[in-house]
Amino acid sequence: MSVTTIGALIGAGIDHLSGDDDSSADGAIKGAIVANVAKVVLPVVVTYAIGWAVLRGLGQLRNTLTEK
Repeated sequence: MSVTTIGALIGAGIDHLSGDDDSSADGAIKGAIVANVAKVVLPVVVTYAIGWAVLRGLGQLRNTLTEK
């Protein structure tokens, strides 16, 4: 199953649990959109966080080496 399909199923389930008497189609659409956005945004955020941690570690290593 693709991420979009799983997102649509989860969105439809959440929309169904909200108690509204409308169809679950709008929840499925929102879930599919959120899944596709997360598929793009999550790798970017993780890459940025790893890069930031590496740069911070290198900065601390440089400070440690230059203090001695």
